[in-house]
Parts: sequence; structure tokens; C-alpha cells
Amino acid sequence: MIQFSRASRWYGEVIGLNDISCEIGPGVTALLGQNGAGKSTMMKLITGQMRPTTGEVRVFGETPFANPNVYARMGYCPDVDSFPEHLSGREFVRRMGLLSGVSKQAIKDRTEEVLTLVGMVDRADKPVKGYSKGMRQRIKLAQAMIHDPDFILLDEPLNGLDPIGRREFMGVLQQLADRGKGVLVSSHILFEVEQMTRSILLLHRGRLLAAGDLSNIRALIDSHPHRIRMESRDPRALAAKCAGFGHVLSVKVDEALDEVEITTRKPDEFYDAVMGMVLDDGLTITAMDSPDNNLESVYGYLTEGR
Repeated sequence: MIQFSRASRWYGEVIGLNDISCEIGPGVTALLGQNGAGKSTMMKLITGQMRPTTGEVRVFGETPFANPNVYARMGYCPDVDSFPEHLSGREFVRRMGLLSGVSKQAIKDRTEEVLTLVGMVDRADKPVKGYSKGMRQRIKLAQAMIHDPDFILLDEPLNGLDPIGRREFMGVLQQLADRGKGVLVSSHILFEVEQMTRSILLLHRGRLLAAGDLSNIRALIDSHPHRIRMESRDPRALAAKCAGFGHVLSVKVDEALDEVEITTRKPDEFYDAVMGMVLDDGLTITAMDSPDNNLESVYGYLTEGR
């Protein structure tokens, strides 16, 4: 749906985005990066708010800048608010739908449909000026979906939502993905991204560090040992068995916690060996996790020294 071909955007002598090449298709993709990484610049290029300084950006096979054909198939939920505060949420969504090409015959049913989807039906008749931050986020999502676009861009959409609201919001995104829609969500909060999707784009100082599935990206970091922690009723026996594997670099035992931590450069081989330790050797492993198999660890490794 979206293609970047060596696209860069400069603001005078300041680099906003530097030589980006990637493709974004259906499903939920997270655009991850710290503030100033280039996420908003990338969103503005996709939505046609600006042109790339060099390179090319294409959406649905067309150049998005000032292109109504692209806008008709795209929904956008910006990170900042710019509401007509006197309107009710329902009237705001209805007007945005009409502006987006929804027919007068269909606008009423479509408005109720998206308000229901974002959980705002019972509050939609109140003026927007009285909305909380979370309610404003929901209404912005409703207007982004009102014309049933093929691709939706959400810039920091979870800001201001309480834990229940975040979970419901993520559920809506998954429903859109299940219908074949493309969803690009920008965020700088690592644990939120992991809950939404495993398909990520990592930006750092305007550069694309990595793109793809989290597990595949993690596999690229083979220069760093991978830590795996296990709990066992007999941690010393477990540690002794682990120490016999050639790919295990170190073994630590914490008998107070009945815990063993190993490091390995071949985690997949170790996970395969775990089954044998349990079934063939009779070792008991009551819990297992990896502090390195998460997005925060991946991001830290990739940005280290950059």
C-alpha cells in the first residue's frame, strides 16, 4: 500500500528523514521511535502534507502530495487536536464524513457505526469542548474511519487513554486489520507497541534502523548474547545440564529464587533443547522467560552508539 524509495526530507540544514526505503502493507504496523526520530515527518509524507526533498513516496501506487485519489482511501488521526469545540462529537464526525465523500443517504448509519466501534455512542451528543483527552482520541479515530478508508494513520493515538480505553482501542485496530485494512500507528512507548503488533519500523534520528517482524529483527542482533531465565525445583541440576551445551556462554544459579540464567548466541537451539531436558532428562522447569526477547532490548541494541 505504501512505498518509500530512498526518501529524505530536509528542513533547511536539519534532517527530518534520511534515505528511507521500506514498504507498508495491510495489517497493523507500528512506527516506533523517540521524540524527534522522524515519525511525524514520515506521517506527513504519507498523508501528502509535504513532498520528500529527495527520493519518492507512493501510496496506492500514486504520489500522495495534493492527490484527492489518495486522500479518498486514507484516514488520518493526528497527534494534535483542532476541533470545532462548539460541535457535538456526533456532528463533528458527521461533517467530516460528508467532507470525506460519504453520501447524505449513508452518513447517518455510517456515523452511528463508527461511534459504536470506538465506544462513543452514549457521549456523542456532548460538545467536544467538554471531552476528556481519551474521548477526544476516540472521536478522532471515528472521523478517521468514517469513509471506510483502506489505510489509516494514527499519530500517538493512545495518549490520554486509561488502561481500559487503551485495550479497547487496540481491539478496534485489530478489527480493522482483520478486515484487510492497513493501519500505521506511531508511538514512542515500547510496551504499547508490543501489545499492538509484532510488525514494526524502528526510526532513530531520521534513519530507519530496522523493519519487519520483531522476532526477525531480534535475530539480526547476533553480536549480543541472548539471556534466558528459568525457574526449577532443582536449579543446580538444570544449570549443570545447560553448561554442557556448546552454544551456552554462561550459566548463573540463584538458589534463593530457584532460578537459572543462561546466555547464548543461539537462542533457537537452546529453546529446542529445553524440550529434551524436560522430556528426556526429567528436569522440571516451572517458568521461563527472556529479558532480551522484547522490544525495549531490541531498540537498545540497535541504537547503542548511534
